[in-house]
Amino acid sequence: MDENLSMILLQRISIIAVLAYVFSYTQAFRLMFKEQTTKREKMVLVVFFSSFSIAGTYFGIPVEGAFANVRDTGTVVGGLLGGPLVGAAAGVISGIHRISLGGFTALPCGVATIIGGIAAGYIHTRMKPRGAEFITGVTVVIGIVLFSMGLILLLSEPYAAARSLVSKVTIPMTLANALGVAVFMVIIHNARQHQTKIGALQTHKALKIANAALPHFRQGLSPHSAEKVASTILTMTSAAAVSITDREHVLAHVGIASDHHTAGIPVLTSATKQCVQQGQVMVAQTAIEIGCIHENCPLKSAVIVPLFCREEIVGSLKLYYKREEVMTALDVEFAQGLGQIFSTQLELALLQQKAELTAQAELKALRAQINPHFLFNALNTIVSLTRTNPGKARHLLIELSEFFRRSLKTPRDFITLKEELEQVDSYLALEKARFGERLIVEKQINQDIMELHIPTFTLQPIVENAVKHGLLTKEEGGTVTIAAAQYDKHVEIVISDNGEGIPPAILKQVFNHGFGKGAGIGLTNVRDRLQALYGSNHAMDIESIEGQGTTVLLRIPTNMRGVV
Repeated sequence: MDENLSMILLQRISIIAVLAYVFSYTQAFRLMFKEQTTKREKMVLVVFFSSFSIAGTYFGIPVEGAFANVRDTGTVVGGLLGGPLVGAAAGVISGIHRISLGGFTALPCGVATIIGGIAAGYIHTRMKPRGAEFITGVTVVIGIVLFSMGLILLLSEPYAAARSLVSKVTIPMTLANALGVAVFMVIIHNARQHQTKIGALQTHKALKIANAALPHFRQGLSPHSAEKVASTILTMTSAAAVSITDREHVLAHVGIASDHHTAGIPVLTSATKQCVQQGQVMVAQTAIEIGCIHENCPLKSAVIVPLFCREEIVGSLKLYYKREEVMTALDVEFAQGLGQIFSTQLELALLQQKAELTAQAELKALRAQINPHFLFNALNTIVSLTRTNPGKARHLLIELSEFFRRSLKTPRDFITLKEELEQVDSYLALEKARFGERLIVEKQINQDIMELHIPTFTLQPIVENAVKHGLLTKEEGGTVTIAAAQYDKHVEIVISDNGEGIPPAILKQVFNHGFGKGAGIGLTNVRDRLQALYGSNHAMDIESIEGQGTTVLLRIPTNMRGVV
C-alpha cells in the first residue's frame, strides 16, 4: 500500500510540477525576482501559492478518513520565495481550507500548514540576499511534514487510528512533498539563470544605445539631439514609443501617439510631471497611471526616469508600451540604467562645452595680448626710419599691419603651416628692425609640408617667447632656429634658441598649467590645445638649460584632424 501510495502521490506532484513549469513563463512568476514588490504584486503571489497549496489538497489520496497530500509544497515554496507575507497568507488560506474539509486530522493538518507557511517566510528573511536554495527547501518541507505527523499523533483521536494513518502516509508524503519542492527549486534556479542572461543582454543593449547616443548628446539636451536619441532607442527596444522632455516641454516623441505627443508642446502626462518634480522613477502599468489628458491615447504603460545634469533635474526619458501590465523589473532597471548613462553623458557634454569655451576664451586672450612695449617700440623704430630710410619704414608699417590683422581677425581652427610662418615672419621683421644683427633667424623647413594644417596661432607664441625671454635679455643677442620635417606618420616642428633658457621653476609652471612670470599664457595655451587635439604623445615637449637655451618640439600627426 505504501509503495502504491507513493507512486500515486509522485504522479500527482508531477502534475503540479508541470503546472509550475508553465507558471515559470508568466508575468506573476517574474515578481519573485524583484527586490521590492507592491501590495498588488504580493496579492498575486498569495493567490498563486494558495491555489497551488489547495490543489495539493485536492490531489490528495483518501486514506483512513484523512488525505495523503502534497499541500505543503505550495506553502513552503511560497514562503521561501515570496517572503513572510506571502508564506503566512498562503499557509492561512490553505490551512483554513483543509480544516473546512473536516476529518479527524483536519485541525492538526491545517495548523501544521499555517505554521509551515510562516516558518518558510521567516527563513526567507534570514536567507536574504542569498535567496532560497535547493537543500533548504527540501529540508524545510520534510520538517513541516514530520511536524504535521507529530501533531496528528498528539491531537487526533482515536490515537490508534492516528497512529495507523501516520505509519502509512509519512514516507509517501515526505517523498512527494520533498520532490515537489525540489522540482520547484530547480525551475526557480533555471529561471534565475535565464533572468541573469536577459539582464546581461539588457546591459549590452543599454551600452549599445548609449554608444549610439553619445555623438548626439555631445551637443547637450536639445530637440535635435533628443529626437536622434529617441529614434535610436525605439529601433533597438520593444517599446511602442519613446519620448524625451525637459522640465516643461516635450523635446521629442517617436512611435505611437505622435499625433498628440508632439515636440514643443507642454508635458501632457501627470506621471511625467511627477517624475521631473520629485526626481524619482515612475512606473505606470495602466493608462490611468500614465495620466495622459488626450482621450483614447494608445499608450497603456510606461516607465519614466529623470535625467540629471550636475545633480539637477533637466528632463525625463520615457519608454511607452501599448499594452497594460507588460513591464518587468528588468524593463524598469533597463530604463533606469539608460537614464543614468544619459545623465552622465549630458554632464560630460556640459563639461566639454565649458572646456571649449574656456579654450576659445584663452585663444582670444592670447590673440588680443598685444604687449604695449612691443607696439611702442615698433612704432618708434618706424618713426626713426621715416627720414633716413622711408622705404624700410613703409615696409615695416605693412608688416605691423599684417601682424595685427592676423592677430585680431576672427580665427579659424586650423591654418596651413605656410600661413602660420607668415605670421611669424611679420613678427620677426619688426623685431629685427629694432635689434638688427643681435637677432638671427634660421629656417630649415621642408617645402613639401607647407600645406600641412596645424592649429591656428601655434608657432608665433613660441617664437615670441624665445625672442623676448631668451635672446633679447642677452647683450649679444642670439639665434632662433625654426625647423620642420616629416617622419613617418607625423611632422616634427622644432623651435630652438641659444638664449638665457627657462628657469626650472618657470618651466614647471608651464607644465602645471601655470601662468608664471616669464612663461606667459602662450606656451601653456599651445601645449594644452595640442594635447587636447592630438593626445599626450603629440603634445609639446620643452627642453631648457639656463644660460644655454631652449628647444621646443611639436609633433603633428599627418593622419588626424587638421591635416590635408
